[in-house]
Amino acid sequence: MADTPKNTSGSTGSDPVAVLGGYLRSQRKLAQLSLRQLADLTSLSNPYLSKLERGLHEPSVSALTNIAKALGLPAESVLAKAAGIVPGLGAEDEDGPTVSTEQTIRNDPALTDDQKMALLGVYRSFVGQDQ
Repeated sequence: MADTPKNTSGSTGSDPVAVLGGYLRSQRKLAQLSLRQLADLTSLSNPYLSKLERGLHEPSVSALTNIAKALGLPAESVLAKAAGIVPGLGAEDEDGPTVSTEQTIRNDPALTDDQKMALLGVYRSFVGQDQ
């Protein structure tokens, strides 16, 4: 997929590439990773990840899968964001996958990033996963 200038104004608007970039940045920050750390975990370059987060490049499925794995997110969730699809975040039926509590907190549009980080910290302390 080619580099194509997208969203040079800095606002995400309805550009799906910019929306995906904002989502990836938010998830990286919630995981408390720098771009350099994420690059190391994914074997993708720091400049490439920066372009993705700024909505300046359309990522490949392979890159999105690597990013999802490094961030501890379901690949399906990240790929759905990339496709411009925003599925419901509740648990699905018996045959479908369920969404973890952490994933639900991370994807709640009603919460700010700071609120998400606070809730994740509290949740992890209750389940013994405090980082």
